[in-house]
Amino acid sequence: MAQEDYYGVLGVDRNASDKEINSAYRKLAKKYHPDINHEPGAEEKYKKINEAYEVLHDEQKRAQYDQFGSAGVNGQGFGGGQGYGDFNDFGGFGDIFNDFFGGASGGGQRRADPTAPARGEDLDYTLTIDFMDAITGKKTQVSYTRSETCQTCQGSGAEKGTHPVTCDKCNGSGYMTVTQKSVLGVIRRQTVCDKCRGRGVVIEHPCQTCHGQGVVQGKNTIEVNIPAGIDNGQQLRYEGQGEAGKNGGPYGDLYISYQIKPSKDFERNGTTIYTTVPISFAQATLGDEIKVKTVHGEKELKIPAGTQPNKQFTLRGEGVPYLRGNGNGDQVTTVQVQIPQSINEQQKEALVDFVKAGGGSISPQEKGFFERLKEKLQ
Repeated sequence: MAQEDYYGVLGVDRNASDKEINSAYRKLAKKYHPDINHEPGAEEKYKKINEAYEVLHDEQKRAQYDQFGSAGVNGQGFGGGQGYGDFNDFGGFGDIFNDFFGGASGGGQRRADPTAPARGEDLDYTLTIDFMDAITGKKTQVSYTRSETCQTCQGSGAEKGTHPVTCDKCNGSGYMTVTQKSVLGVIRRQTVCDKCRGRGVVIEHPCQTCHGQGVVQGKNTIEVNIPAGIDNGQQLRYEGQGEAGKNGGPYGDLYISYQIKPSKDFERNGTTIYTTVPISFAQATLGDEIKVKTVHGEKELKIPAGTQPNKQFTLRGEGVPYLRGNGNGDQVTTVQVQIPQSINEQQKEALVDFVKAGGGSISPQEKGFFERLKEKLQ
């Protein structure tokens, strides 16, 4: 018998922790489960995954495997001794099968009914919106593809006038017990029923619309009310807008994540808006009253005399609306003093007189004067 590389089957290294082995098994078991994956060879792959996990998640079996290889855990390479007795491949897998099948398995515990209603999967959707739509809120429509209950058969998978019948091979459990004899005794293991593929029922006359699946792919369109104040990366849940359930189970949910386009006029951090406005040297020196843009329209801003470059002013309540209502954040506006690159003779004389009136002296230059003045003001 060829040696099995159980670590390779699960895609983990030989020093993998029990947590890493569990995680790898969960992903692979879900990917290759016969109920989900109908590709040729998937069921055989699924059996190998279970075989590898049974060995590697058990501390004693893993030690035997590491020492003797797969022969050490398959009854070869050991002389004498008692047989292992009755085995159940799924015993001890309770936590994993609770997640995967919705119920316990093995060890005499009750297995989930494969024909019971099961909730559909959730879906994720990213919605890109304009900057101002996130501030003011907006109603829009979102369209996406999802699985939907087949209306022809109402989700049963059977042609109209017929019904699924309980599988006579597994008696509706979805699993069957396989008995094998070896030199060590009788080994029993449970595996997915190869007749109904774990569904517990057989559809003798499949629905022509959904081909026995009970669901079809369809386009779903919903109206979305974007709340004022939604922020980049925030996610909202829309109940019952996900994938169709199984066996008459409810639809899953849709989770919409919001992605906000940047603005050329504003920057946002939470509920605070940031802007920059230019003012002249005279406005900064003498003071003025100017109009500035906010997300709520133009507002008056008083510039006190003697305002320094990069001075910040806070406009209370002119920021982003709080997502849960009760007011807005603030807007912080920074003023930048603009230095003209060229002036006429009259302006130059006025500036010289301004310096002299302050008791200073100045030697104007054709180049570099205003650049130095700008540096002093910053």
